[in-house]
Amino acid sequence: MSGHPSIRILLASPRGFCAGVDRAIKIVELAIQKFGAPVYVRHEIVHNRYVVEGLEAQGAVFVDELHEVPEGLPVVFSAHGVPKSVPAEAEKREMIYVDATCPLVSKVHREVERHDGLGRHILMIGHAGHPEVIGTMGQVAEGSMTLIETVEDVEKLEVTDPANLAFVTQTTLSVDDTSDIVAALQAKYPEITTPKKEDICYATTNRQVAVKELAKETDRVIVIGAPNSSNSRRLVEVSEKAGCPARLIQRAADLDWDWLEGVTALGITAGASAPEVLVTELIDAIRTRYDAKVELVTTAEENVVFKVPPILKDVA
Repeated sequence: MSGHPSIRILLASPRGFCAGVDRAIKIVELAIQKFGAPVYVRHEIVHNRYVVEGLEAQGAVFVDELHEVPEGLPVVFSAHGVPKSVPAEAEKREMIYVDATCPLVSKVHREVERHDGLGRHILMIGHAGHPEVIGTMGQVAEGSMTLIETVEDVEKLEVTDPANLAFVTQTTLSVDDTSDIVAALQAKYPEITTPKKEDICYATTNRQVAVKELAKETDRVIVIGAPNSSNSRRLVEVSEKAGCPARLIQRAADLDWDWLEGVTALGITAGASAPEVLVTELIDAIRTRYDAKVELVTTAEENVVFKVPPILKDVA
């Protein structure tokens, strides 16, 4: 194209929606089909404004807490999982509720219950205030779990019974940062019980591996995702750690064009809750100013699909 500078776009594969996000969105859509609008959703179903607004247009109403849901109307719990007190309150109020918790998060919930049943104190590696962490720590009585965010937290940690310890992790963490914390825990508490299988979800891991590949071959990396999306923020960190400057943007309109000045190879990926339409939108925007050639960088194949809850089987 005349006069436009050339740019190679390296597109990460896998990127964008994971099976848990796909399922959560489908659950809200099916609930609207089954029960009719409005269907209430406790918290953002996934951390993405575009997705949330799309569901609102179909008749979903997002609230922070159950008391905001009117009598007799159905409610969906977000993909991040909820503390035990939430379904308990829903049952007390005889509400119809559909749990869209990602099955990989539910797996961690069951681990936590098992450790608690065996009398172990549980350490959770994760980020304070993240809905997934609140949900997981809410599976057991207060005081049964301790949140660990950094290696420094491990150093300061004091436990009464080191022989009776277990740890779990948030599913959307940085694989590399988590391994440092796990190593510190195992050095300090050699008898600590570890998860049978990695808690960090396959999609989080795959997207981080793909970004490392992009970082090797590009001058800049753009991650499409929400500022409150843990897995998207980790992708930015992974790229920067690998030596490639990265930015998190929600939409093409947020792109700072000056930041691309002189860039000849650009990496693009999307967090697990960002829809592919936003990737296309960004590439189209870049093409208005650059002669862009898109190449796919594939580091894994994903074909995981999660079933919807039994309550929605008839409309699925």
